Amino acid sequence: MSVVSQNLTEIRQSIIDAAKKSDRQGGDVELITVSKTFSVEEIEQALEAGQRVFGENRVQEAYSKWPILREKYADIELHLIGPLQSNKTKEAVALFDAIHTVDREKIAKALAKEISTQQKQMKLFVQVNTGEEPQKAGIAPRDAVAFVQRCVEIHDLNICGLMCIPPFEENSGPHFALLAELAKKAKVKKLSMGMSADFQTAIEFGASHVRVGSAIFGGRG
Repeated sequence: MSVVSQNLTEIRQSIIDAAKKSDRQGGDVELITVSKTFSVEEIEQALEAGQRVFGENRVQEAYSKWPILREKYADIELHLIGPLQSNKTKEAVALFDAIHTVDREKIAKALAKEISTQQKQMKLFVQVNTGEEPQKAGIAPRDAVAFVQRCVEIHDLNICGLMCIPPFEENSGPHFALLAELAKKAKVKKLSMGMSADFQTAIEFGASHVRVGSAIFGGRG
């Protein structure tokens, strides 16, 4: 068994254990294996261990890896979890199955156009900047509910949930609680939150998707 395979087994069990603590089922939580910066060979170790849902931060990097891998593994589900530039929307819609970083009107309009043109079904998440950090992408919490409504009603987008990345130096719990409360108000069910260091906490607060990379592949660079 490879190290990646062993790590995946441990993470999956941790997800099940965390879910049980909150009277949830492990199957309620989707593990997104974050493969940004890792090679095709490293990713294949996870694929051989049965993992099929992956997350990438950059459209261009994803194109250098995933078309090759999809020729061998047709059932891959690929999520864009990094910021989306409007000039990359066409490529993003073509390659990804879900986008977690819808955070402004310009992107909503561009996605609506491309999804219609390509006639593709996509799962979309609105990214909320729960810490209101100026250097970080995401819509402000106070604007999130209204933005979700505009995305659905004006742009006809399939917004299934919300996503956040809490400030690195802060306790994640209050940020996850805020995202869960906003999701209720916005009437969306999915919560993309929690990474290698805090995914168990995120599950306690209702995460439907956790994004784990370094705990599976090891450190980057």
